[in-house]
Amino acid sequence: KVTINAESGVATVVLDRPKLNPLNRQMQNELREAFLALGSDESVRVIVMHGNERAFAAGADVKEMIDWSLEDVQREGAELQACFSAIASTPRPVIAAVNGYALGGGCELALCADLRIAGESAQFGQPEILLGIIPGAGGTQRLARLIGASRAKDLIFTGRAVKADEALAMGLVNQVVADDAVVRAG
Repeated sequence: KVTINAESGVATVVLDRPKLNPLNRQMQNELREAFLALGSDESVRVIVMHGNERAFAAGADVKEMIDWSLEDVQREGAELQACFSAIASTPRPVIAAVNGYALGGGCELALCADLRIAGESAQFGQPEILLGIIPGAGGTQRLARLIGASRAKDLIFTGRAVKADEALAMGLVNQVVADDAVVRAG
C-alpha cells in the first residue's frame, strides 16, 4: 500500500508492502493516483518518496507474473509505464530517499525521481536479465540518460547491483547519507 502525508509544502509518499515493497498492481495504481493528485495540488512544493529500512522497492512482484500471457505482459507493461510516467512528469520536484534495495522495477522507480538520496547500505541494480528479461519500465532509457550508455549497459547486461558509494560515483544517486538520515535528507 502507499501512504501519503503532506505538511508544510512537503508531501511524503511511503511504499509500505511487506517485506521488500514489491511493486504489485495495487501499489502501481496507488502510486499513479498519488502522484497525479500531488502534482496538481498547489500547496505541495516537493514530494519525497521512500520505502522502509530494508527496501525502497525490490522490483516487480514476480509472483503476479508467473502465469502471464503475452497479452498480460503487454497490458501490465503499459500500466507500469503509466505509473512511472505519472511520477516522472509530476510538475513538483520528486526526491527518492532510498534505503536498502532498489532493484529492477524499484531502481526504475527511483530513476523517475528528480533526485536520489541513498543510505550508505542502499543497493541499486537491474537484475531482470538474470530472469531472462530486460528492464521493462523505462530503465533502459532513463538509466542510460542518467549515467551514460556504457555504464547502463554494464548494469543491464550483467544484472549486478551497485552499492551506494559506487552509485554516487557513477551519477546514479546525488548524495549518500547515513541510513538513519535518508528520509530527513530528502
